[in-house]
Amino acid sequence: MTNPRRFLFRMVVFLILVVGALALLYPGLEKAFLAKPALNGMIVGIILFGIVYIVRQVLQLEPEAAWADTLRRSEPGLSVMRPPRLLGPVAAILQERRGRPSLSAPAQRSLLDGLSSRLDETRDISRYLIGLLVFLGLLGTFWGLLETVAAVSRVVSNLSVTGVDMGQALNNLQRGLETPLAGMGTAFSSSLFGLGGSLVLGFLDLQAGQAQNRFYNEIEDWLASLTRLSGGTPVSDGDQSVPAYIQALLEQTADNMENLQRIMIRGEDSRIQANANLTALTERLGTLTDQMRAEQSLMLRLAESQVSLEPLLERLTQATGKGGMDEEAQHQLRAIERQMARLIDTTEQASAAAAQEVRAEIRILARTIAALADEPERRR
Repeated sequence: MTNPRRFLFRMVVFLILVVGALALLYPGLEKAFLAKPALNGMIVGIILFGIVYIVRQVLQLEPEAAWADTLRRSEPGLSVMRPPRLLGPVAAILQERRGRPSLSAPAQRSLLDGLSSRLDETRDISRYLIGLLVFLGLLGTFWGLLETVAAVSRVVSNLSVTGVDMGQALNNLQRGLETPLAGMGTAFSSSLFGLGGSLVLGFLDLQAGQAQNRFYNEIEDWLASLTRLSGGTPVSDGDQSVPAYIQALLEQTADNMENLQRIMIRGEDSRIQANANLTALTERLGTLTDQMRAEQSLMLRLAESQVSLEPLLERLTQATGKGGMDEEAQHQLRAIERQMARLIDTTEQASAAAAQEVRAEIRILARTIAALADEPERRR
Protein backbone atom coordinates (compact mmCIF):
# COMPACT_ATOMS: atom_id res chain seq x y z
CA MET A 1 0.00 0.00 0.00
CA THR A 2 1.00 3.61 -0.50
CA ASN A 3 2.97 4.99 2.41
CA PRO A 4 1.21 8.05 3.92
CA ARG A 5 4.60 9.68 4.50
CA ARG A 6 4.57 11.15 0.98
CA PHE A 7 1.55 13.27 1.92
CA LEU A 8 3.19 14.11 5.24
CA PHE A 9 6.25 15.32 3.32
CA ARG A 10 4.08 17.75 1.34
CA MET A 11 2.58 19.06 4.55
CA VAL A 12 6.00 19.60 6.10
CA VAL A 13 7.26 21.45 3.01
CA PHE A 14 4.19 23.69 3.04
CA LEU A 15 4.63 24.45 6.76
CA ILE A 16 8.29 25.34 6.17
CA LEU A 17 7.25 27.81 3.47
CA VAL A 18 4.63 29.32 5.79
CA VAL A 19 7.18 29.71 8.59
CA GLY A 20 9.60 31.37 6.16
CA ALA A 21 6.92 33.85 5.06
CA LEU A 22 6.07 34.60 8.70
CA ALA A 23 9.74 35.24 9.44
CA LEU A 24 9.96 37.75 6.59
CA LEU A 25 6.78 39.56 7.67
CA TYR A 26 7.44 39.31 11.41
CA PRO A 27 7.69 43.07 12.25
CA GLY A 28 4.35 43.89 10.66
CA LEU A 29 2.68 40.75 12.02
CA GLU A 30 3.88 41.58 15.52
CA LYS A 31 2.18 44.99 15.41
CA ALA A 32 -0.97 43.42 13.99
CA PHE A 33 -0.97 40.79 16.75
CA LEU A 34 -0.62 43.41 19.49
CA ALA A 35 -3.66 45.27 18.15
CA LYS A 36 -5.88 42.70 19.94
CA PRO A 37 -3.66 40.15 21.76
CA ALA A 38 -6.49 38.16 23.38
CA LEU A 39 -8.46 37.44 20.20
CA ASN A 40 -5.40 37.00 18.02
CA GLY A 41 -3.79 34.70 20.59
CA MET A 42 -6.91 32.52 20.55
CA ILE A 43 -6.74 32.35 16.75
CA VAL A 44 -3.04 31.41 16.78
CA GLY A 45 -3.67 28.72 19.41
CA ILE A 46 -6.44 27.19 17.29
CA ILE A 47 -4.13 27.21 14.27
CA LEU A 48 -1.39 25.33 16.16
CA PHE A 49 -3.88 22.81 17.54
CA GLY A 50 -5.32 22.24 14.06
CA ILE A 51 -1.86 21.65 12.57
CA VAL A 52 -1.02 19.04 15.20
CA TYR A 53 -4.41 17.34 14.84
CA ILE A 54 -4.29 17.08 11.04
CA VAL A 55 -0.70 15.81 11.03
CA ARG A 56 -1.75 13.21 13.60
CA GLN A 57 -4.53 12.06 11.26
CA VAL A 58 -1.99 11.25 8.55
CA LEU A 59 0.38 9.55 11.01
CA GLN A 60 -2.45 7.28 12.19
CA LEU A 61 -2.77 5.84 8.68
CA GLU A 62 0.78 4.44 8.69
CA PRO A 63 0.25 1.58 11.22
CA GLU A 64 -3.09 0.79 9.58
CA ALA A 65 -1.43 0.44 6.16
CA ALA A 66 1.42 -1.62 7.66
CA TRP A 67 -1.07 -3.99 9.30
CA ALA A 68 -3.02 -4.39 6.04
CA ASP A 69 0.19 -5.11 4.10
CA THR A 70 1.26 -7.72 6.66
CA LEU A 71 -2.12 -9.47 6.51
CA ARG A 72 -2.34 -9.31 2.72
CA ARG A 73 1.13 -10.79 2.22
CA SER A 74 0.64 -13.36 5.04
CA GLU A 75 3.88 -12.22 6.65
CA PRO A 76 4.81 -13.37 10.18
CA GLY A 77 4.54 -11.03 13.14
CA LEU A 78 0.87 -10.12 12.74
CA SER A 79 0.02 -11.34 16.25
CA VAL A 80 2.56 -9.01 17.90
CA MET A 81 1.35 -5.92 16.01
CA ARG A 82 -1.05 -3.54 17.67
CA PRO A 83 -4.64 -4.13 16.53
CA PRO A 84 -5.78 -1.48 14.04
CA ARG A 85 -8.38 1.12 15.01
CA LEU A 86 -9.80 2.10 11.64
CA LEU A 87 -9.66 -1.47 10.32
CA GLY A 88 -11.01 -3.07 13.49
CA PRO A 89 -14.00 -4.85 11.85
CA VAL A 90 -11.84 -5.95 8.92
CA ALA A 91 -9.27 -7.38 11.33
CA ALA A 92 -11.95 -9.24 13.31
CA ILE A 93 -13.42 -10.90 10.21
CA LEU A 94 -10.22 -11.69 8.29
CA GLN A 95 -8.30 -13.00 11.30
CA GLU A 96 -11.21 -15.33 12.00
CA ARG A 97 -11.02 -16.59 8.41
CA ARG A 98 -7.28 -17.08 8.18
CA GLY A 99 -5.96 -19.39 5.49
CA ARG A 100 -8.33 -18.60 2.60
CA PRO A 101 -10.24 -15.48 3.59
CA SER A 102 -13.28 -14.58 1.54
CA LEU A 103 -16.11 -12.10 1.89
CA SER A 104 -19.60 -11.87 0.54
CA ALA A 105 -20.66 -8.75 -1.34
CA PRO A 106 -22.89 -7.44 1.52
CA ALA A 107 -20.08 -8.01 4.04
CA GLN A 108 -17.63 -6.11 1.84
CA ARG A 109 -20.06 -3.22 1.43
CA SER A 110 -20.67 -3.09 5.18
CA LEU A 111 -16.93 -3.04 5.95
CA LEU A 112 -16.27 -0.28 3.42
CA ASP A 113 -19.17 1.80 4.75
CA GLY A 114 -17.84 1.45 8.28
CA LEU A 115 -14.33 2.46 7.18
CA SER A 116 -15.71 5.47 5.28
CA SER A 117 -17.69 6.66 8.30
CA ARG A 118 -14.62 6.34 10.55
CA LEU A 119 -12.48 8.35 8.14
CA ASP A 120 -15.17 11.03 7.91
CA GLU A 121 -15.37 11.22 11.70
CA THR A 122 -11.64 11.93 11.94
CA ARG A 123 -12.01 14.89 9.52
CA ASP A 124 -15.04 16.46 11.20
CA ILE A 125 -12.93 18.25 13.82
CA SER A 126 -10.47 19.64 11.26
CA ARG A 127 -13.34 20.99 9.16
CA TYR A 128 -14.87 22.56 12.24
CA LEU A 129 -11.54 24.22 13.11
CA ILE A 130 -11.31 25.74 9.62
CA GLY A 131 -14.82 27.17 9.95
CA LEU A 132 -14.04 28.38 13.47
CA LEU A 133 -11.02 30.34 12.22
CA VAL A 134 -13.13 32.03 9.56
CA PHE A 135 -15.74 32.86 12.19
CA LEU A 136 -13.17 34.34 14.60
CA GLY A 137 -11.66 36.41 11.78
CA LEU A 138 -15.07 37.82 10.87
CA LEU A 139 -15.90 38.30 14.54
CA GLY A 140 -12.77 40.40 15.02
CA THR A 141 -13.56 42.34 11.85
CA PHE A 142 -17.06 43.30 12.96
CA TRP A 143 -15.86 43.95 16.50
CA GLY A 144 -13.20 46.34 15.23
CA LEU A 145 -15.67 48.04 12.88
CA LEU A 146 -18.10 48.57 15.76
CA GLU A 147 -15.32 50.14 17.83
CA THR A 148 -14.34 52.30 14.85
CA VAL A 149 -17.88 53.53 14.22
CA ALA A 150 -18.42 54.31 17.91
CA ALA A 151 -15.10 56.15 18.15
CA VAL A 152 -15.73 58.18 14.98
CA SER A 153 -19.15 59.10 16.31
CA ARG A 154 -17.62 60.39 19.54
CA VAL A 155 -14.94 62.35 17.67
CA VAL A 156 -17.49 64.01 15.41
CA SER A 157 -19.78 64.89 18.30
CA ASN A 158 -16.92 66.40 20.31
CA LEU A 159 -15.46 68.31 17.37
CA SER A 160 -15.89 72.09 17.79
CA VAL A 161 -13.94 74.94 16.18
CA THR A 162 -15.74 77.94 17.69
CA GLY A 163 -13.57 79.87 20.08
CA VAL A 164 -10.71 77.37 19.76
CA ASP A 165 -7.39 77.79 18.09
CA MET A 166 -7.16 75.89 14.80
CA GLY A 167 -3.96 74.09 15.84
CA GLN A 168 -5.55 72.99 19.09
CA ALA A 169 -8.59 71.72 17.18
CA LEU A 170 -6.41 69.69 14.86
CA ASN A 171 -4.55 68.20 17.83
CA ASN A 172 -7.86 67.21 19.44
CA LEU A 173 -9.01 65.66 16.16
CA GLN A 174 -5.77 63.70 15.86
CA ARG A 175 -6.07 62.32 19.41
CA GLY A 176 -9.69 61.45 18.80
CA LEU A 177 -8.88 59.47 15.66
CA GLU A 178 -6.47 57.18 17.55
CA THR A 179 -9.35 55.06 18.91
CA PRO A 180 -11.01 54.50 15.50
CA LEU A 181 -7.65 53.57 14.04
CA ALA A 182 -7.10 51.05 16.88
CA GLY A 183 -10.50 49.55 16.06
CA MET A 184 -9.50 49.26 12.41
CA GLY A 185 -6.30 47.51 13.52
CA THR A 186 -8.37 44.99 15.48
CA ALA A 187 -10.62 44.38 12.48
CA PHE A 188 -7.87 43.86 9.95
CA SER A 189 -5.49 41.91 12.23
CA SER A 190 -8.10 39.35 13.36
CA SER A 191 -9.30 38.96 9.79
CA LEU A 192 -5.70 38.47 8.64
CA PHE A 193 -4.90 35.79 11.23
CA GLY A 194 -8.26 34.04 10.92
CA LEU A 195 -8.33 33.81 7.14
CA GLY A 196 -4.61 33.00 6.92
CA GLY A 197 -5.02 30.22 9.51
CA SER A 198 -8.01 28.79 7.66
CA LEU A 199 -5.90 28.79 4.48
CA VAL A 200 -3.11 26.83 6.22
CA LEU A 201 -5.46 24.31 7.82
CA GLY A 202 -7.40 24.00 4.56
CA PHE A 203 -4.28 22.92 2.65
CA LEU A 204 -3.29 20.47 5.39
CA ASP A 205 -6.82 19.05 5.48
CA LEU A 206 -6.67 18.66 1.70
CA GLN A 207 -3.50 16.58 1.98
CA ALA A 208 -4.99 14.53 4.82
CA GLY A 209 -8.10 13.93 2.71
CA GLN A 210 -5.99 12.75 -0.22
CA ALA A 211 -4.07 10.37 2.05
CA GLN A 212 -7.30 8.96 3.49
CA ASN A 213 -8.88 8.60 0.04
CA ARG A 214 -5.81 6.75 -1.25
CA PHE A 215 -5.92 4.49 1.81
CA TYR A 216 -9.65 3.85 1.34
CA ASN A 217 -9.28 3.06 -2.37
CA GLU A 218 -6.48 0.57 -1.75
CA ILE A 219 -8.45 -1.13 1.03
CA GLU A 220 -11.45 -1.27 -1.31
CA ASP A 221 -9.36 -2.90 -4.06
CA TRP A 222 -7.96 -5.41 -1.57
CA LEU A 223 -11.38 -6.36 -0.20
CA ALA A 224 -12.73 -6.59 -3.74
CA SER A 225 -10.13 -9.27 -4.48
CA LEU A 226 -11.45 -11.27 -1.50
CA THR A 227 -15.13 -10.90 -2.40
CA ARG A 228 -17.12 -13.81 -3.76
CA LEU A 229 -19.23 -12.98 -6.79
CA SER A 230 -22.72 -14.44 -6.90
CA GLY A 231 -23.49 -16.74 -9.80
CA GLY A 232 -27.12 -15.70 -10.40
CA THR A 233 -28.01 -14.58 -13.92
CA PRO A 234 -30.45 -11.75 -14.52
CA VAL A 235 -33.91 -12.79 -15.68
CA SER A 236 -37.23 -11.10 -16.24
CA ASP A 237 -38.97 -9.13 -13.54
CA GLY A 238 -41.58 -11.83 -12.98
CA ASP A 239 -38.93 -14.45 -12.17
CA GLN A 240 -36.74 -12.15 -10.05
CA SER A 241 -37.60 -13.90 -6.75
CA VAL A 242 -36.20 -17.29 -7.83
CA PRO A 243 -32.60 -16.12 -8.62
CA ALA A 244 -32.57 -14.03 -5.45
CA TYR A 245 -33.55 -17.06 -3.38
CA ILE A 246 -30.99 -19.24 -5.13
CA GLN A 247 -28.31 -16.59 -4.64
CA ALA A 248 -29.07 -16.36 -0.93
CA LEU A 249 -29.06 -20.15 -0.67
CA LEU A 250 -25.71 -20.39 -2.44
CA GLU A 251 -24.17 -17.72 -0.23
CA GLN A 252 -25.48 -19.47 2.87
CA THR A 253 -24.10 -22.78 1.61
CA ALA A 254 -20.72 -21.17 0.95
CA ASP A 255 -20.68 -19.70 4.46
CA ASN A 256 -21.57 -23.10 5.92
CA MET A 257 -18.77 -24.71 3.94
CA GLU A 258 -16.31 -22.13 5.24
CA ASN A 259 -17.49 -22.71 8.80
CA LEU A 260 -17.12 -26.46 8.30
CA GLN A 261 -13.63 -25.94 6.93
CA ARG A 262 -12.65 -23.85 9.94
CA ILE A 263 -14.08 -26.50 12.28
CA MET A 264 -12.10 -29.21 10.50
CA ILE A 265 -8.93 -27.12 10.70
CA ARG A 266 -9.45 -26.60 14.43
CA GLY A 267 -10.15 -30.33 14.84
CA GLU A 268 -6.97 -31.18 12.96
CA ASP A 269 -5.00 -28.80 15.17
CA SER A 270 -6.53 -30.44 18.25
CA ARG A 271 -5.64 -33.89 16.92
CA ILE A 272 -2.05 -32.84 16.25
CA GLN A 273 -1.82 -31.39 19.74
CA ALA A 274 -3.26 -34.57 21.25
CA ASN A 275 -0.76 -36.69 19.30
CA ALA A 276 2.06 -34.51 20.56
CA ASN A 277 0.80 -34.87 24.13
CA LEU A 278 0.50 -38.63 23.65
CA THR A 279 4.06 -38.82 22.32
CA ALA A 280 5.34 -36.82 25.29
CA LEU A 281 3.39 -39.07 27.64
CA THR A 282 4.87 -42.18 26.01
CA GLU A 283 8.36 -40.76 26.44
CA ARG A 284 7.68 -40.06 30.10
CA LEU A 285 6.35 -43.58 30.57
CA GLY A 286 9.51 -44.94 28.96
CA THR A 287 11.61 -42.85 31.35
CA LEU A 288 9.61 -44.13 34.32
CA THR A 289 10.02 -47.70 33.09
CA ASP A 290 13.79 -47.25 32.95
CA GLN A 291 13.74 -45.80 36.46
CA MET A 292 11.68 -48.73 37.75
CA ARG A 293 14.08 -51.20 36.15
CA ALA A 294 17.01 -49.44 37.77
CA GLU A 295 15.25 -49.48 41.14
CA GLN A 296 14.38 -53.17 40.74
CA SER A 297 17.99 -54.02 39.97
CA LEU A 298 19.04 -51.98 42.99
CA MET A 299 16.56 -53.80 45.22
CA LEU A 300 17.77 -57.13 43.82
CA ARG A 301 21.35 -56.24 44.66
CA LEU A 302 20.24 -55.18 48.14
CA ALA A 303 18.43 -58.48 48.62
CA GLU A 304 21.52 -60.39 47.49
CA SER A 305 23.60 -58.32 49.89
CA GLN A 306 21.21 -59.16 52.71
CA VAL A 307 21.40 -62.88 51.86
CA SER A 308 25.19 -62.73 51.85
CA LEU A 309 25.17 -60.86 55.15
CA GLU A 310 22.98 -63.40 56.94
CA PRO A 311 25.78 -65.99 57.58
CA LEU A 312 28.05 -63.20 58.73
CA LEU A 313 25.40 -61.89 61.09
CA GLU A 314 24.81 -65.39 62.46
CA ARG A 315 28.49 -65.85 63.14
CA LEU A 316 28.62 -62.43 64.73
CA THR A 317 25.62 -63.33 66.88
CA GLN A 318 27.23 -66.57 67.95
CA ALA A 319 30.42 -64.78 68.71
CA THR A 320 28.50 -62.22 70.70
CA GLY A 321 26.75 -64.96 72.64
CA LYS A 322 30.11 -66.50 73.51
CA GLY A 323 31.44 -63.14 74.62
CA GLY A 324 33.91 -62.95 71.80
CA MET A 325 33.03 -59.35 70.86
CA ASP A 326 33.69 -56.24 72.84
CA GLU A 327 31.28 -53.35 73.33
CA GLU A 328 32.69 -51.31 70.43
CA ALA A 329 32.11 -54.12 67.95
CA GLN A 330 28.60 -54.56 69.24
CA HIS A 331 28.00 -50.81 68.80
CA GLN A 332 29.26 -50.94 65.22
CA LEU A 333 27.05 -53.95 64.52
CA ARG A 334 23.97 -52.18 65.79
CA ALA A 335 24.84 -49.13 63.65
CA ILE A 336 25.09 -51.38 60.59
CA GLU A 337 21.70 -52.87 61.38
CA ARG A 338 20.13 -49.40 61.66
CA GLN A 339 21.68 -48.28 58.38
CA MET A 340 20.40 -51.42 56.65
CA ALA A 341 16.89 -50.90 58.03
CA ARG A 342 16.89 -47.24 56.93
CA LEU A 343 18.09 -48.23 53.45
CA ILE A 344 15.33 -50.82 53.14
CA ASP A 345 12.67 -48.27 54.21
CA THR A 346 13.98 -45.69 51.73
CA THR A 347 13.95 -48.24 48.92
CA GLU A 348 10.39 -49.27 49.72
CA GLN A 349 9.22 -45.63 49.80
CA ALA A 350 10.89 -44.87 46.45
CA SER A 351 9.34 -47.95 44.93
CA ALA A 352 5.88 -46.98 46.21
CA ALA A 353 6.25 -43.40 44.89
CA ALA A 354 7.37 -44.66 41.48
CA ALA A 355 4.44 -47.05 41.34
CA GLN A 356 2.03 -44.24 42.26
CA GLU A 357 3.47 -42.00 39.54
CA VAL A 358 3.17 -44.79 36.99
CA ARG A 359 -0.48 -45.28 37.96
CA ALA A 360 -1.15 -41.54 37.52
CA GLU A 361 0.50 -41.50 34.10
CA ILE A 362 -1.47 -44.58 33.06
CA ARG A 363 -4.72 -42.89 34.12
CA ILE A 364 -3.81 -39.78 32.08
CA LEU A 365 -2.98 -42.00 29.11
CA ALA A 366 -6.31 -43.79 29.41
CA ARG A 367 -8.23 -40.49 29.52
CA THR A 368 -6.33 -39.20 26.49
CA ILE A 369 -7.05 -42.34 24.50
CA ALA A 370 -10.72 -42.17 25.50
CA ALA A 371 -10.93 -38.52 24.41
CA LEU A 372 -9.34 -39.35 21.06
CA ALA A 373 -11.79 -42.21 20.61
CA ASP A 374 -14.80 -39.97 21.38
CA GLU A 375 -13.71 -37.14 19.05
CA PRO A 376 -14.90 -38.78 15.77
CA GLU A 377 -18.29 -39.49 17.34
CA ARG A 378 -18.67 -35.83 18.35
CA ARG A 379 -17.84 -34.71 14.80
CA ARG A 380 -20.60 -36.92 13.43
